[in-house]
Amino acid sequence: MQELGCPDRRPELLALRALKLGDLLVAVPAIRGLRRAFPRHRLVLAVPAWLEPVVDLIDGVDALLPTPGLDDPLPLERGRIDIAVNLHGSGPESRGLVDALGARVSMVHRVEELDGPAGADTHAEQPPPAWRADVHERQRWVRLVGAYGVAADPDEVGLAPAPTAPGLDGPTVLHVGAAYGSRLWPVARFAAVARTLADDGHRVVFTGGPKERERALEVARRAGLDDDAVLAGRLDLGRFAGAIQHARLVISADTGAAHLASAYSTPSVVLFGPAAPEHWGPPAGPHIVLTDARVRRGETFAADPDPALLAVTVDDVLQAAGRVTR
Repeated sequence: MQELGCPDRRPELLALRALKLGDLLVAVPAIRGLRRAFPRHRLVLAVPAWLEPVVDLIDGVDALLPTPGLDDPLPLERGRIDIAVNLHGSGPESRGLVDALGARVSMVHRVEELDGPAGADTHAEQPPPAWRADVHERQRWVRLVGAYGVAADPDEVGLAPAPTAPGLDGPTVLHVGAAYGSRLWPVARFAAVARTLADDGHRVVFTGGPKERERALEVARRAGLDDDAVLAGRLDLGRFAGAIQHARLVISADTGAAHLASAYSTPSVVLFGPAAPEHWGPPAGPHIVLTDARVRRGETFAADPDPALLAVTVDDVLQAAGRVTR
C-alpha cells in the first residue's frame, strides 16, 4: 500500500469510515463499486490505522489515511481530494469532515442541519439522498454511491487471501470476545459448545483481542482444553483474518469475526443480540444466524448481554454447527 504523503499524478478519491472492523467490512461492496467506477483515481480509505492489515486485503485500495475518529479535521489541504465519500454515517460531524475537503464531488447523505429539510431547494445538481434506518448496512452504502451513479453489489464482500499462521489449517474458531457486553454470550455456554465439538473431532481454538484473552482462557479451561488452544491476543489482525479464512467453522457473536467469515465464505454460526440480522446479518452462504427478536432490547452499549442473545442455547448452536460444518 502506498504512503498517503506520496501521491502520484492521479486524482484522489477518499472514503471516510472511521469505525471498527465489522463496520469496514460491510462497506466493502461500496468500496468495490467506487474502484470500478473510478479506475483512474487513487483510492484512499480514511479509517483507523490498526485496520491496515485488512485494508490491504480489499482489492484496489491504494492508501490509508489513519483516522481514529471524528474529533479532528482530516489532515489534507482543501481541494486536494477530487471525490469524497462519507461511508461513516449521516451526522453533522462526519459530514463536516467530508465537506471541509472541498472535493469536486461529495457523495453524502442528507443532513438536515446542513441541507435543510427533505425536499428543500438546495440548488444542488445532485441533492443528497435521505438516510434510511430500515435497510441492511451493506445495502445502505451501496444505495448511497448508487445515488451518484456508482453501481455496486451489496453481496460483493470478498477479500484477498490473508496471511496464515503455521498450524492453523482447518480449526473450528470460537470467537469469544465482543466490543460490548451486550454481545457477550456466556462463558459457560461457549465452554459447553467447545467441549462437545472437541469430543466430536473438531480442533477448537479460541480467538479475541488482547483484552479478551482472560475470557478465552476461562472458556478453554472450563471446556477441558489446553491453553495452547487460546489464540486471543496472540494473532495480529492479518493472521486473525487468515485463521478465519481457513477455518472449518466459525462461531461468533455479531462481530468482525463473523464479517470475516462472510468475506471468505467460511461456514459460520452467528449469534445476534442487540443488532438485528436484517440490518447486519451475513449474505447468502454457509451461515446460520441465531437470535430471538421477540426479546431483543437493542441497547448496543449495554454492559450485560442482550436478552435476544441469551435466548440462544448451547443446543441451538450445536445443531446449527452440524448443519453448516464443512
